[in-house]
Parts: sequence; structure tokens; C-alpha cells
Amino acid sequence: MNTNEPLVVTCPKGLEQILAKEIESLGGDSVKLAVAHVTVKADLELAYRICLWSRLASRVLWPIALLEAQTAEQMYENVKSINWIEHFSDRNAMRVYFNGTSDEIRNTHFGALKIKDAICDHFRSKTGNRPDVSETPDIGIHVLLHRDHVKVSIDLAGDPLHKRGYRQSQGAAPLKENLAAALLIRSGWPELMKQEDGALVDPMCGSGTLLIEAALMAADIAPGLLRKRFGFDFWKHHDAKVWRAVLTDAEERKLKGQESELELTLLGYDADDKVLKKAKDNARRAGVQHFIHVQHQPLHQLTKEKGLPEKGLILTNPPYGERLSDEVAIGALYAALGHQIKQHFSGWTVAIFTGNPQQAYQFKMRSDKQYQFYNGAIPSKLMLYTVSEHSALQVSQPVENDTSPTGSVDVKLGEGAQMVCNRIKKNLKKLKPWAKKQNINAYRVYDADMPEYSVAIDFYDHWVHIQEYAPPKSIDPEKAQNRLRDVLDAVPVALNVPRDRIVLKQREQQKGRKQYEKQDEQQQLLPVQEGNCRFYVNLTDYLDTGLFLDHRPIRTQIESLANGKRFLNLFSYTCTASVHAAVGGAKFTTSVDMSQTYLNWGRKNLALNGLSEKGHDFIQADCVSWLEQSQGQQQYDVIFMDPPSFSNSKRMLDILDVQRDHVKLITLAMGLLKSDGTLIFSNNLRRFKMERDALKQYSIEEITAETIPKDFERNTKIHQCFRITH
Repeated sequence: MNTNEPLVVTCPKGLEQILAKEIESLGGDSVKLAVAHVTVKADLELAYRICLWSRLASRVLWPIALLEAQTAEQMYENVKSINWIEHFSDRNAMRVYFNGTSDEIRNTHFGALKIKDAICDHFRSKTGNRPDVSETPDIGIHVLLHRDHVKVSIDLAGDPLHKRGYRQSQGAAPLKENLAAALLIRSGWPELMKQEDGALVDPMCGSGTLLIEAALMAADIAPGLLRKRFGFDFWKHHDAKVWRAVLTDAEERKLKGQESELELTLLGYDADDKVLKKAKDNARRAGVQHFIHVQHQPLHQLTKEKGLPEKGLILTNPPYGERLSDEVAIGALYAALGHQIKQHFSGWTVAIFTGNPQQAYQFKMRSDKQYQFYNGAIPSKLMLYTVSEHSALQVSQPVENDTSPTGSVDVKLGEGAQMVCNRIKKNLKKLKPWAKKQNINAYRVYDADMPEYSVAIDFYDHWVHIQEYAPPKSIDPEKAQNRLRDVLDAVPVALNVPRDRIVLKQREQQKGRKQYEKQDEQQQLLPVQEGNCRFYVNLTDYLDTGLFLDHRPIRTQIESLANGKRFLNLFSYTCTASVHAAVGGAKFTTSVDMSQTYLNWGRKNLALNGLSEKGHDFIQADCVSWLEQSQGQQQYDVIFMDPPSFSNSKRMLDILDVQRDHVKLITLAMGLLKSDGTLIFSNNLRRFKMERDALKQYSIEEITAETIPKDFERNTKIHQCFRITH
């Protein structure tokens, strides 16, 4: 039956060493480590014990043959020659799992197909029938191809052993149960749980996996007891008598654990009530609900409850963040966690498991140990800390009554972050007095001043909006991310804002209206001040915020021109120029844009300034078509036109290219301009060149220099602007 090959016990990468120790504690001998598995000389009793008791294993593979497989045909014939009837019936469903490649067998799907055919053909030749193939098989057959040989094994586990059976409800990103057990072991829980006042706290417990696995360990409950089936159930060499003895021993130990006066403190908190309900349901199914207490609590309310011991363990798995823009939120979460722990849990051990270890510095503590794991395919680390009595507590608090950044927080930064911080503070020294005089609280404080830190940083009242310019492909991505983290460290210090008020976006060269496309769905509008006007900005949902800060002088100029005039705003976006015109006393305004969303935003901006819509039209239309259709109708005293550089929107009849089409656009707009009126034409195409010869019937004056605000002096090519008259 056995090839004298050792039993193969698989596990997630990084768990091999502690799995080997666990198997030795179960009676294993001659345990050897390999990548993502260990091997051990084993009889059926030990194999059963591993299936039932291992908290770390994924599968238990019983080898039945080691065969030559120099060619696909040789592999097929040799596998077909195995006496499969000795192992299972043709009435059982099977599944083949294949790993490895060779010169001839180059993909696992082909290898699995050849093995399946060999087994089915064996049964057909012996019984006239063939077993079914199923995704949920009675028998799992694992085949490993290595150096022209295949090792064929029966899977004794069936479903992976991390599927204990208690977790029918889970959160968005749950830990596998065997990985959770490994984290507990590496964090020192097996030693702590034996103490009279052993305590474990998970401040972001989700569906409760860490707490449940901790309770199962402490109560001496075999993790396999809840499983309804194993892979050996339909295997003909299964020894029911041996299995019953192993099972009975585990059941007796469970009963003994439940009857003991075990005193455990297992506390879980989460900000999501729904996921806490799942945690309670899972604990009940695992039979450990009486050990575990979970409750709703946001992270910033984490404190050490009365009755908790002087020493204990905090173990948690914070969210990692899948997008670059998540870095800010993740950083804020880590900083908040470190703050609460240092304030309330002196003397405790803290264990943080993360796939984003770069953010762990936010704890402002030095780790005692680090362990490398993999959470699925994500390289991750378990970082262990001891909270000393004198842990430095450095917290940045927002200033409630000041709408400008102060840069007054004293926090130790890395060299790169300190450079960025110093530059922002230097910029603020001249910008703050200017902004106060201009009566604005939304302005740019940094624009790639240092080329290696290529971001734009805009201050919006008590919030900060960071746009990262996409780095060239020649820049190492890891180096670019580290520089971005320097920026994210520097900004809260330089601008004295908490991390949860920083919004990060990655900006690439945009075409058409891509800068207007939705990035998120939070719909949070923040009012900001611009001279005599107030505007709503949205820092999260779109690449741009709803307010082009570089156009501030143009809008102010429009406000001064508009008194008693008729104003037309083409490609109006959120209609901020129209609001300036209305506040300046315009007789009438018309705003034209393809997006009803932005026109509605414009309506809100108008209302924010205490103005009714009477005398102010908002028209959803393709501006080019609208201009063509409006010739010979209404005329305007002031027209503002700021078209995109390029647009291929489906709602447009044709592609818009501002370099190619500006002559047509200007000519059409001039057809609606009164003889003594003014057209202000702007665009942000850096290589734009005005075709003056084609427009020589008009007076064209470039006014770009006077429309670049003080906070954009470093980027004088942010836009080009022209005053055009008849």
C-alpha cells in the first residue's frame, strides 16, 4: 500500500518550522522541512492525529506510488498500472490535483488530464465503469511531477484542513484558520494561555477567527472535531477502528476542557456591528462562545477595560489597503492604533500581522521580533512589540479654530520626510499671509518642488489633497512608494492636520474628460472660501476636486467684469466662474456642460452663496453643438471658455482636440459676443499654440502671466489664457 515514502503535510508558506514542531508533539519522528510542506514517517494513527489535531496543516497526503514519467505517455501507462480498485470504488467521485512540469508536460491542466484518463481507463478495463470527476470529490488524488518522476498520493484531509467548519460567516478579508493559529503561536499565546490571568485582545476582530482559534487552543479542542468529513472516509485502506480511537480521545479531551474551570479573557472589538454578529455565530458553532466577548467599538475608543491583567497580548490583523490611495487611510489607522495602545496597555505584548509592513513605523515603537508569512499570495509580516512604560507618545491634534496650517507639530521624521516637511513649511511662510489677505483657504502648498518627490499638495481648509504624479517607468516602484511615504509622513507635521484628513490620488497624464471620471462614491462635499465666494469641493470621488485652484485669478477677474453684464460659461464644469459672475452682479449667467452631475454641483455652489437660480441657466449640452445652434440668438458681454485638451466622450458628436479645434471654438464663441464684449479663452495643453493668422479678424492678447496665482508660481505652464475682443 505504502511506497515507504514519507507522509507529506502541506501548509501555507512560512509555517513549515512550527508545523514540524506541532507534528513532533503529536508523535511524529524524522520530520523534515521543505517549502510549504513537511515530511514525516507515519502510520495511519499519526496521519489521523494530524488530520484531527493539526492547527497549521492544509493537507495530509499519503503516498501510494513513485513512478517514472519521462514522457506523458510513460506517466499515463505507469499511473494506469496502479491497482486503483484497491483504493476506491468506481462509484466514488474523484478529483486529480497535479503540480510540476517537465520538458514534455508543460502545464498542470494537461498533466491532470493525463492522470485522470489513466485512472478512468484502469477502472473501465477492470469493471467496465469509470468513476465520476467532481469538484467536491469523495477521493482526492495528488500528483507531484519532479525530475521525470511522479509521486502519487491519496489526500487524507479532503477539504483543506483550515476549513474547520465553524466559519460559515466571515468578513471582507478573513484570515485562514491555520494562519490565524500560526500567528497565535508566534505571538506567544500558548504560553500566555496557561497563566492564571491570560488575556487576549483583538481591537479589529472582524469575524473572530483569531479569538476562536485562541479559545480552541486554550480549551484543548481538536480543530478537526467540527468537520463532517475527511478525505479518507471513502478510501478502502481507511481503518475505522484506529480512527475511532483517535476521535474518542479528542472528544474526551474536549469534554474535559469544557468542564474545567478555565478562566480566559478573550476580547474582540470592531466598528462594524454586522461583522460582530458573524463573530458571535462563528464562536457559537465552534463551541467556545462562553470564552469570547465581542462588542462594538471604534478603534479610537480602545482602552484597557477594568479587570484586565497587568500583562496580556494584543493581536490583530489590520486592513492592508489594495490601492495606492489607501495608504493614507492605512497610515492613519496604524497611527491611531499605536496611539491607543501606548496610552493604555503599558506592559502588554502587541502583535501586528500585516501585508503592508511599511506602515508599521506609524506605531512609533521598535519591534522586538518579526516573522515572515504569506497571507495567500501576499508577503506579510508578524511584528511583535513590547509596550514599555516610557513609550514615546507623539500625537498630532487638529487645530479647531484656525483654518490655516501651522506646521507646529514636533515629530521625528526620516531624512527624506524632513526635507519635504521643511520645504512645505518654507512655502507656507510666504503663502499664509498672502492667503489670509486674499481671503482664501484653498491653495497649493507644494508642487513637485523637489523632483524626486513629485506630488502636488493642496490645502483645503482643514483637509489636504495630495496628487502623486505617476513616476517614470525607469523609477523603481518600491523607491517611488518609499518617497510617497516620506510625503505622507511630512504632510501631517508640516500642515498640522491628522492623517485621516489627508486624501491621496495618483495622477497620470489625462486625456479628454478622464480627470472628471468618478474614482470613489463618498459624496462628501466640503465648503471652502475663495474671496467673496464659497464653493463645494469633493476630495475623494473624482481625480479633480471640483475647483481648479490655478484659475482663481481668472474667476476673480470675471467677478470684476460681470456687474450688470450677461455672462456665458462654456465647458463650465462645476460653474465656479458663473458663481463669481453672479456674486459680482451679473445680469444673467448661462453655464453649459455635458455633465448633469457637474451642473447640479454648480447649482449647489450657487445656493451656497445665498443666490437663487433666477437669472441663471444651467444647460446640459455638447458645447460645440450648442454654439453652432445658438448663432444669431442670445449675445453675451463676457464669455469664459476653458475646454479640455482632448475629449472623446460618447455624448459628443465628434472628438474634441483643443489644438485642432480652437479656431472653430473661438470663432463660434465670438459669434455670440457683443461688439464691445470680452472672451476669455483658457486651456491647459502645455504645447498649445494659438493660430493667430486664422483668427486675425480678432484682437488677441495673451494674459497668462497675470492669471497665474502666487501658489502656482513654480508651474507657470499650468494653463494658457487669452483675452479676445472684436
